[in-house]
Amino acid sequence: MKEKFSTLWELFSVFFKVGLCTFGGGIAMLPILELELTEKRDWVTSQELLDWFAIGQSTPGIIAVNVATFCGYKKLGILGGIIATFGIVLPSLIIITVIALFINNFADIPWVKKALGGINVAVAAILVSAVYKFSKKSVKNIFGIILLVLAFALIYFFNVSTIWVILGSALLGIIIAAVKGGLKEEKKE
Repeated sequence: MKEKFSTLWELFSVFFKVGLCTFGGGIAMLPILELELTEKRDWVTSQELLDWFAIGQSTPGIIAVNVATFCGYKKLGILGGIIATFGIVLPSLIIITVIALFINNFADIPWVKKALGGINVAVAAILVSAVYKFSKKSVKNIFGIILLVLAFALIYFFNVSTIWVILGSALLGIIIAAVKGGLKEEKKE
């Protein structure tokens, strides 16, 4: 029982710490989650994390919260999922509540506007880094490159909804795998 409580506390504290770094949203959190969950603790593999990000991106909710729920569930079932989810959500709840209490007093202060502008630039850099790392791990062949370019063009130039791009990509992946006979379970190396 003491070991289970210790693991629950570790789940909560790790995801609370990750939740404190929420600037930039889910994709910006990928490097932080990878460091904490894959490199430091070996709770999940990089591939599991990428899969959870893909699922989290294509389902309702916040990506990082979905990942926390998956990870917590993997570690300790439903209770682990609840604790990890609470851990990642609590910092945002506290921060947003404090900001809401004081936003009218600070919104027009020039140095606050400049600070937020600086944060926006830093978040953009984090997002570019996360997308680069994510694509290096996800795009493994010519099919991936073509799909990446096509998805980008559909979203950026033609304003196609991301849900249609995700569903179309999934369907295309299944069709290509079926044609190649690759729908059998892959063997672990």
